[in-house]
Amino acid sequence: MSISNKMTKDEKLLNDEQIEQQVRKIMYDNMIEGHKRDYTYHYTRPSPETYPFQYFWDTCFHVCTLTALGEYEMAKKHIKSLFLLQDEDGFVGHILYWKHPFPTRITDVFQLRPRYLLRLPPHMSALVQPPLVAEAVQRIYKHTQDLAFVRKMLPKLKAYFDWLHRNRDFEGEGLLSIISPYESGMDWKASFDPVLGFKRGKGDWRLFSKVTWLEVGNFRKGYNLKRLYKQDKFIVKDVAFNTIYAQNLQALSELCKASGDGEADKYQGRSEQCCKSILKYMYHEEDAAFYDLAGHEMKQLRVCTATIFFPIALPSIPHHISEAVLQRHLLHKDGFSVPFTIPSLSVREPAFDPGESLYIWRGPTWVVFNWFMQDFLLKKGYRQEAQALLLSVKRLISKSGFREYYNPFTGEGNGAKDFTWSGLVVDMINRQQEEDKKAKE
Repeated sequence: MSISNKMTKDEKLLNDEQIEQQVRKIMYDNMIEGHKRDYTYHYTRPSPETYPFQYFWDTCFHVCTLTALGEYEMAKKHIKSLFLLQDEDGFVGHILYWKHPFPTRITDVFQLRPRYLLRLPPHMSALVQPPLVAEAVQRIYKHTQDLAFVRKMLPKLKAYFDWLHRNRDFEGEGLLSIISPYESGMDWKASFDPVLGFKRGKGDWRLFSKVTWLEVGNFRKGYNLKRLYKQDKFIVKDVAFNTIYAQNLQALSELCKASGDGEADKYQGRSEQCCKSILKYMYHEEDAAFYDLAGHEMKQLRVCTATIFFPIALPSIPHHISEAVLQRHLLHKDGFSVPFTIPSLSVREPAFDPGESLYIWRGPTWVVFNWFMQDFLLKKGYRQEAQALLLSVKRLISKSGFREYYNPFTGEGNGAKDFTWSGLVVDMINRQQEEDKKAKE
């Protein structure tokens, strides 16, 4: 059993050097440095036309790509810029508006705190994104051994993760809740449809209106989290968000140990609690899948998105469960078996839509899923399957360039152009080369 990824006779692949050169060019072409008020910011736009701002987890992806390219000082600048506007309580928004007062899409103004509407930039959104940032800093430290950088960033990291713990772990179970689909980083994820009251399968204007109305409600309540939790309109514990949270608490603990900070055990304990709750509340044994949770009752949202895999990357998840999820959903021919893996949604789901659409994350293949799963497969000894995921990404890029997402059947590129997330392929190449080297030793 393996991941099928057969090439056609006419296909031509870019070699690793060509891919690296193109990724480096896109990163530099999309990079911005400037001054606003007392701040000097430095970040990479995910796509110049479509996504011009500094985004939270996009910045973390960029750090992973930059360190894979050996651009360590550039990676440090990105992280420093991300925390320049951090609130005193530790909060960092999911978008930093350095020069533009408003988002590109008018309805996204409701993601701002009301007091920011009449405020000139720079300012931040009121939402969060998956907290990948401790691992991003750890990446830099792994490559540079720069303890001075770690010690400078550690108070900011701790304040941020403490804010998440205080403000988003509503039940004290170690799981964080999101209050908007946009906070998942996977904006129109199909598992959110039942919470939004959308029952029509493929996304349309009705779904857009439901999400917009939710954002309006959050805005009108001034993003008062206690009020939002009480009304329970959209309190969702996202599988990917919480998996990343657990991983990054562990990374934060390790950074504390490396720098001699005495709070390593605190973050280690939070990571362990999060992992236990993921297993307790999110795993569905019959389906061999991890599901998002909805509302105060933490009801499982049994929709097979690609994030059903994510928790198997956590070391504390029992081996038999990881194997059950992997064998059933990735290695067997089921809803995720397509020519270009891994689709963001099972082909068996009514919402599945593989083509270009405003309502993304409902079928197309994104490089980030392959990047995430490749790391797990390599660590668990599935070298052939990991190689197949890398080959799938190389085929997509060779065929369609660096795009936001791809049709899982044809490999056609869609969405934003010159999209930096697809540059994660260089990190995948480095990982595979490291494992191949170890295998030969």
